[in-house]
Amino acid sequence: MANRVVSVNPHVYAPETTTTIMRDVIIALCPAVVASVLFFGVRSLLVEAVCVIVAVLCEWGFEKICKRPVTIGDLSAVVTGLLLALNLPVTIPLWQAAFGALVAIVVVKQLFGGIGMNFANPAITARIVMLVAFGANMTHWAPAAFSGAPADAVTAATPLSIIAGINGVSAGTNTVADLPSLLDMFLGARGGSLGETSCLALLLGGVYLIARKVITWHTPVAFIGTVLVLTALLGQQPLYQVMAGGLFIGAFFMATDYTTSPPTPAGKLIFGVGCGLITVCIRVWGNYPEGVSFSILLMNILNPYICQWTRTKPFGGVKA
Repeated sequence: MANRVVSVNPHVYAPETTTTIMRDVIIALCPAVVASVLFFGVRSLLVEAVCVIVAVLCEWGFEKICKRPVTIGDLSAVVTGLLLALNLPVTIPLWQAAFGALVAIVVVKQLFGGIGMNFANPAITARIVMLVAFGANMTHWAPAAFSGAPADAVTAATPLSIIAGINGVSAGTNTVADLPSLLDMFLGARGGSLGETSCLALLLGGVYLIARKVITWHTPVAFIGTVLVLTALLGQQPLYQVMAGGLFIGAFFMATDYTTSPPTPAGKLIFGVGCGLITVCIRVWGNYPEGVSFSILLMNILNPYICQWTRTKPFGGVKA
């Protein structure tokens, strides 16, 4: 009689691994990388390369020092560095971009145990740290190519800052005429971070992730839909609000992080609605025109409670 191996459940094999999932995320981000070069020039690639290289080196070095297994082969550090870079302006000093990558990998990821153990999305948290530490450089937006801004312009207003000026939230005498066209908003010909301006590129990447079953539709649709509905009810230029800022990259690529978001469909919907609600509150009533990063971080903190509230019960089991 042949020897049989008995192991604990689940007895289901899936071909997906951390490496294949991260590879799909990198592929999905490629349209945004291409768009960043088209709209902000070759320096975009330099910022992205610095963030990725420093992220990988920090992960390798920290794990070597702590005598942990080296995990750079799973590509998660590459994804973190790339996401951070796409959330930065093209004018960011390279040493500050490197600092952000170090914070994301060492402080947010590795100090909490590595992949799967971090309480918050590393790229989002690092971006918020950089906003606090380097506020002037993090809000210094170069005009995008084809945006109609003067070629020698040093900085450009983002659609969200223009809307804030229209509503009297910030100083300025902006009018609706100052906003880019909706086509420019969709294509990406406007001021903003490297990877957040082109809704078309991000939508292509998001659809790819859903088609590959890396993510589901629940969180992105709930996040974007909540912002659309609430800003429409509040009379806050809903189409511009949806396509402006980091909503698309946040909804598809960062709010869907496996470690820091709920695993169940109900939990994902709650998470997305919460992100949308906080984003709208910050954009409409806060002093800062953008709220996507803060909303995802706050919902990351609430994630354990959402997981507990939406935990599924096995058939025939009792409530935990």
